[in-house]
Amino acid sequence: MTTLRNGRVPQRRIAETVAAEIRDQILENEDYQLPTQEQLVRDFGVSYPSIREALRILETEGLVTVRRGNVGGAEVHRPDEMSAAYHLGLSLQAARVTLTDLSVGLQMLEPMCAAECAKREDRADVVVPALENAVHESAELLSNGSAFTHSARSFHDLIVSFTPNATIRYVVGSYVALWSAQEEAWADHSARHGEYPSDVEATEAVCAHRRIVEEIAAGRAEEAERLARGHLAATQAYVLDRFGDRIVNASAAMSRQAIQTSRRSRI
Repeated sequence: MTTLRNGRVPQRRIAETVAAEIRDQILENEDYQLPTQEQLVRDFGVSYPSIREALRILETEGLVTVRRGNVGGAEVHRPDEMSAAYHLGLSLQAARVTLTDLSVGLQMLEPMCAAECAKREDRADVVVPALENAVHESAELLSNGSAFTHSARSFHDLIVSFTPNATIRYVVGSYVALWSAQEEAWADHSARHGEYPSDVEATEAVCAHRRIVEEIAAGRAEEAERLARGHLAATQAYVLDRFGDRIVNASAAMSRQAIQTSRRSRI
């Protein structure tokens, strides 16, 4: 550490060091529970203001939520594709990236995840049953407007979550989560204004999902990828027809993250 002339270490520097150690614990230990501030003061041998500043640093990173008041405390949040999508969304929004640009990128990336699912040797036991359940759930919501969109988007989340390569899974998962947030915001808006697509279009989406599952089950990777790309282009068209020139909205991703308080591991 670099000290001041009087020999004292700046409080901010101490807080950053404490935050770095807590951050490592959160990322390395799935079951990590943040100690009380009193315990952190004893463990690190620093002042309460330094601990509070360290927690503020972690809070801005989305790794903890600090509850203040009589029932105060701190809750740990391990990063996932939704938190990554929010930060990615901030970058895209700052760069004035449009929904059209995001959709084109997604059409390049997500279909290859469908192909990778089709290559999995355990697809019949692990992948296909989960995808079939997702299709069945969305089929039950055909006449429920935005609820159908919320359900149908889970199919796309699943496709990516079953991709064996962890790097691709997290990177593409962030893009899919970001697009899902934009599409669900569109669905809510369209439903409120009576502009949501008819049951015919929703049925076509369900049929496309079923066909993709069939190709994955049969192990036909190229066909699964082709169908996934065509389906993406078709469904994205509804959003892009009206909102294609709009800038990606990171706040939509944050809102979606807030209502999805728990996510299941599928690998």
